[in-house]
Amino acid sequence: MTDEPIRLEVGKKAPAFNLKNQAGDKVKLSDFSGRKVLVFFYPKANTPGCTNQACGLRDVADQVGDTVIIGISPDQPDKLESFDTKHSLGFPLLSDPDHAIADKFGVWGEKKLYGKAYMGIVRSAFLIDEKGKLEEVWYKISPKDTPKKLLAALKG
Repeated sequence: MTDEPIRLEVGKKAPAFNLKNQAGDKVKLSDFSGRKVLVFFYPKANTPGCTNQACGLRDVADQVGDTVIIGISPDQPDKLESFDTKHSLGFPLLSDPDHAIADKFGVWGEKKLYGKAYMGIVRSAFLIDEKGKLEEVWYKISPKDTPKKLLAALKG
């Protein structure tokens, strides 16, 4: 058994999820069948990089047509709600406190900060097509590149 995280590939079925959003309501990937979905994983609400990434996606939301934007982090719904309210994000933020879904997407891994190793979310994004298959996979994406790569992928 290896500790290497799984790596999802373009063309494969996206892992299903059923998580609480910022309002405490359950949200499933299958709720958006027939639409493209951008799922982005971020480490922690209201931190500089995560705010930059989420606000960047908010700022391009009017350019992505019918595509749904969903953020997932280990934060609890109340923290997600304050993040959404503070920055007027306007898209679902899902709570994955036990990182079960992050594990399925291969984004829970070792990180280093000031020489200390710890486990956490490796910022990544996934564009899922209308049939639930992975159209684009971006592991270790930067906050500022997330909206750019989404727009480029949608333009084809």
